[in-house]
Amino acid sequence: MNKTKLTKQEKRWILYDVGNSAFTMLVATILPIYFNGIAGAAGLSEVEYLAYWGYAASIATLIVVFIGPILGTLTDTRGFKKPIFLTSIAIAIAALIALSMPKHWLTFLAVFVVAKVGYNCSLIFYDSMLVDVTTTDRMDMVSSNGYAWGYIGSCIPFVASLVIVLMHENFGLTMTMAMTIAFCLNGIWWLLCSLPLLKHYEQVHYADVPDHHPIKSSFGRLHATLTDIKKDKNIFFFLLAFFFFIDGVYTIIEMATAYGSSLGLDSTGLLLALLLTQVVAFPCALIFSRLSRIYKTEKLLKVCIIAYTGIAFFAVQLDKQWEFWLLAFMVGVFQGAIQALSRSYFTKIIPADKSGEFFGIYDICGKGASFVGTTLVGVVAQITGIPNAGVAAVSVLFIIGFVLFCKAATMNREIVALSEQGKK
Repeated sequence: MNKTKLTKQEKRWILYDVGNSAFTMLVATILPIYFNGIAGAAGLSEVEYLAYWGYAASIATLIVVFIGPILGTLTDTRGFKKPIFLTSIAIAIAALIALSMPKHWLTFLAVFVVAKVGYNCSLIFYDSMLVDVTTTDRMDMVSSNGYAWGYIGSCIPFVASLVIVLMHENFGLTMTMAMTIAFCLNGIWWLLCSLPLLKHYEQVHYADVPDHHPIKSSFGRLHATLTDIKKDKNIFFFLLAFFFFIDGVYTIIEMATAYGSSLGLDSTGLLLALLLTQVVAFPCALIFSRLSRIYKTEKLLKVCIIAYTGIAFFAVQLDKQWEFWLLAFMVGVFQGAIQALSRSYFTKIIPADKSGEFFGIYDICGKGASFVGTTLVGVVAQITGIPNAGVAAVSVLFIIGFVLFCKAATMNREIVALSEQGKK
């Protein structure tokens, strides 16, 4: 097999990332601005708008924290993964299309929570499919390509949606009609990109459990996995570190447009700046993938966390459009790298025969972690009445994550050294 050429099944897995990233882009750009309009019409202040948007994102991720590990472990049962994956996609896409219907801000947020829960759950199952679509030695490459092509691929429906929304009057459309078309366009894109994987995916690795006790068995296996993580302190501390620093990453992704909008920055400029983030992230994710062949993943991850800490500090004083563009560029440089390198680093320190269950916990720490950051931004902004103060709190997450990661990396080096001594 050509080491750099992707197989058909790997391409199908990557294509789903291209599809679901459209929703990520929508949540980070157009949706907060649209919600700002609904909230403003209802008399909500800019601070209240930012706070409620953060609370909604937090509620969605908290729901996933509770149901994700159970469903993730259940999908390890033979024949369960594809149907549950399909269900989560269907719920997410249906809710996405339905977002154009609510007129009240609270109803809109409720539908948004449903869409985000379906989306986050689908990612848990999607990540766990990696072990079935490729081999261990190709996981770094396939994982990086997933993030890279997801970033650039999401630009296609985003640009189309942006043209429709910003030029709706030229097309003879109301804003509501334009948003409806945008939501439908992104939903259809997501569905079409999902079909190849749904059609051809085969669950190679699974747990053999009695057909009449799959749910009961899932709880037992989940308990065993959580116990194992506590015993393996290098894994446990990495997950703690990952929880904090990736929480900061996802908070910035989800709150960037809402934050810029609350500061009164031009909406069109905000959207175009975040488009720049996606374009920059594509080559940078692949560049860091190549750098990982030269430098240790541990060192590259430290660089990414330090860079994000600087980005968070820079965002505190942000009040000009060009500063937001610079922020968007810097996020693009490190966004894909920190996600892809975290996944590959984790793969190297967990038991190979338990990768499915361990990745279930990993995805919860990642996709379900951002409730801390989004809640922190909302609460601090609401208490102080200053949006900048809310963003300042995010930098704390990166600092905690960096300290914990250094501890995890030290433990891991000691374990590797002892293992090598034992072989001599």
